Order: sequence, then C-alpha cells, then structure tokens
Amino acid sequence: MKSFSVKELLTTTPLLQEVVINGWVKTFRSNRFIALNDGSTLNNIQCVVDFEKFDENLLKQIATGAAIKVKGTLVESQGKGQNVEIQVDDITIHGSADPETYPIQPKKHSLEFLREKAHLRVRTNTFAAVMRVRSALSFAIHQYFQQNGFYYFHAPIITGSDAEGAGEMFRVTTLDEKNPPLTEAGDVDHKEDFFGKETNLTVSGQLEAEAYAMALGKVYTFGPTFRAENSNTSRHLAEFWMIEPEMAFYDLDANMDLAEDFIKKVIQYILDNCKEDLQFLEKRLLDEEKTKPQAERSEMALLEKLKFVVENNFKRVTYTEAIDILRNSKPNKKKKFKYPINEWGADLQSEHERFLVEKHFKCPVILFDYPAKIKAFYMRLNEDGKTVRAMDILFPGIGEIVGGSQREERLDVLKEKMAALGIDEEELWWYLDLRKFGTAVHSGFGLGFERLVLFATGMGNIRDVIPFPRTPQNAEF
Repeated sequence: MKSFSVKELLTTTPLLQEVVINGWVKTFRSNRFIALNDGSTLNNIQCVVDFEKFDENLLKQIATGAAIKVKGTLVESQGKGQNVEIQVDDITIHGSADPETYPIQPKKHSLEFLREKAHLRVRTNTFAAVMRVRSALSFAIHQYFQQNGFYYFHAPIITGSDAEGAGEMFRVTTLDEKNPPLTEAGDVDHKEDFFGKETNLTVSGQLEAEAYAMALGKVYTFGPTFRAENSNTSRHLAEFWMIEPEMAFYDLDANMDLAEDFIKKVIQYILDNCKEDLQFLEKRLLDEEKTKPQAERSEMALLEKLKFVVENNFKRVTYTEAIDILRNSKPNKKKKFKYPINEWGADLQSEHERFLVEKHFKCPVILFDYPAKIKAFYMRLNEDGKTVRAMDILFPGIGEIVGGSQREERLDVLKEKMAALGIDEEELWWYLDLRKFGTAVHSGFGLGFERLVLFATGMGNIRDVIPFPRTPQNAEF
C-alpha cells in the first residue's frame, strides 16, 4: 500500500480512506495523541490511538524521536488547529528513542546547544524550515540559469592557483608530513607530491569558469569552496558553497542587469513556494528581536525584507558617489561609524553598506567602479587608471551579498597588473592564453550561497544555514 507524506495528507487527500504514513514522533500525549512529522512540512499530523487496542509495551516505545509507521483512516479532525487526523488501526515501530537520552525534546533549545547536535538539529522546526528553504533556493538557482541559456560547469575543487589572491588556502598533499622529500635547498620538494606541484582546495571556480565561458558563451558554477581563515565570526565558514556565473560578451552593465534579475527571481521563488516556512521563520525572528535592545532590532520583518528586494529597483551608484555620501553623512560627522570614512580609497564595511541601503537610498544598491587597489587583479581597469569595473550588490541587514566585475580582457594590461602584484605569469599561463586566442569582453559575479540563505531565513549565524558547518577547531560531523 502506498505511503503518503504528511504534506499530502494535510492538503490534498480525500477523507475516509485508509492511509499509511511513516515519520518521527514529535509528542505522544495521554497515551492517545501522536503528533507525527516526516520532514515534508512544518506541520504535524495528529494520529489518534485507542490505547485499549494496543499492547502496553508497544505504546511505551512511542516516545519523542521514535520512528514509526502508522496505518489508519483519515477523518475530519475533532480538535483545533488541523482539518484532518488519522484514527489509528496499526502501529509499527521502526526505531525507538530513549526519552532519557534523546536530546531533541519538545522544548526550546539554544542554537549553540543545537550546533553540538548537528546530526539531529534538523528534526527541530527551525532547522527543518531553514533546510527546506535552502533546498528551494538551490533549485531556483539551477532553474534560473537553465532557463536563461547557461550551462552548468563543474569547476575543479583541487587547484594550483589562488583565484582571489588573498586569504589562506587548505593544502592538498600526499607527502609524509613527518619526513617529506626535500630539495637541495632544504625546502619541501612538491615535485614528489601526487600532482607534481603544490596544490590547494579552491577558493573560487571563477578563473576556470572564464575559460569555459569563452567557448560556451554563458556558464555557471555552483559548488563547494574553501577558505582557511582563522575566523570565528557569525559570517565566516571554512567550507561553503558559491554560485559563480561567467558570461562572454557581457560588459559591466549587462552583468549588473543579470545579477539583479537573478537574485530577484530566486527570492520570488521562495516567496511563492515556501510561504509556510517563511512565516514560521518570521515569527521566530520577531520573538528573538523582542529580547534585544531597541537599537539592535531589525527595522524590517523577514517577509518585508524579502519583498523589499523583489519589489524595488536596485539603485546604481559609483564608489566615488558613495564615498561622498558617507563622508558627509550624520553618522560619519558625529563619529557614530566604527570605521570613519575620511578619504577616497577606503574599503567599505558592513555598517557603511547598510547605511546606504537602509537609511540613504532605502532600496538595494549596486556600487560599481571601485578603486583598483582594493580589488582583485582580474578586474578590468577603467580609463582613469585608478578604478576597475567592479560591482557589489548591497542588501538590508547584511550588506554585500554579491560581488562581481567585468574581467580584464586586454593581455598587455592584465600582464602589467599581474607584474605589479607579483603574480607569476607561468602559474597562470593558461589564463593569459584566453587573452591571446579570441579574447572578448566578458563578465561574471559570485554569490556565497550560505549568505543568501542567511538573508532569506533571517537566521543570525551562518553556521545555522549549512547542514554541517566547518569552522576553526570544528569538523565534528
């Protein structure tokens, strides 16, 4: 007999039919009412047990966390809060859960406690909702690119180059750490290593994606990336997922057009398809906000914030204009910014980005034409010789969410920039080849997936929007 999901039974199934359902027990009240959930929806289905029909030893195994199969008749519910319930005829115990040791009991748990139980935390309403939204966003991203003529490109995870030119990387080696082979100069001889050279886990698939864009036109990566930064902030992970589209024949304006359309479409998708989970997460966030001082509370509720992005045109502002606005702003003049803005060339912080979005323009903002000194070597140099065709998209509550640029397609200019930064041409010979053979204007951007999930769910810590977070001193699961 077909097994239904809880979501199916609560929404589409006709009454008075015999049904089978599998799930995990949320609660079992009065030896009569089982609240059962299978992860398909935020809501539980109530299963009503006539305890006189069942063996007492079997009923004792029906505790919070137990996995069971229920067979019975779907009827109109007699209680409040649900339309249907199951009158139980038969129960099978798949796996019991000792109530004395099962850690996810039906009570409020701190997020810190649940991080220590990352293998079980998805059984809570909060994490189940977050992970369903994460799944929907992932689908929407692939759907958007596939419907817009992009090809999905799998960038290598092991690389011999540092695409960002900044930040520590995780080394990949098979050499004996206690007795590695040495050169005559006494250095580790990486020619003896598995790949014959020093290799690392990738921080970005962008450079390789450029190669494929220059043949397939439009490609995108969506895969894991790694940063070995010893940072324990609520915004950093050592392992995270990146979305990186690259487009041949796109200048910076076309790049900004695509990024704005893309991010609006994927957020609209979850507004249309994750209403129940988003409403739950919004209520959770509102309850959490009540415990904070007034000055630290968000100005917008979760759904309002998502609609703010979807319904507003993104304001496009040059970095130079933004600096002038910030330099002359009240927070800067009254020394309210933690990082005061004094001169052109400053690297903007989250507080500056949020001021521009939330206070000054009151809409999402795209900043472009940044100083070359604070951006990567591969960004196209402007005619002024001091700015590059870079762009960042700024959102409320979070600041920068997307970073991208028009890439430097001129071989001579790219070589000059690499030389000035001490980047070895031999290391990126193949990247330079792209500028020798059929070079063209091209652009792309990167979006950290967990940062998008953080924004979409209202969670406060990036460790709570990825299934098993990898952070300094933490690779437990």
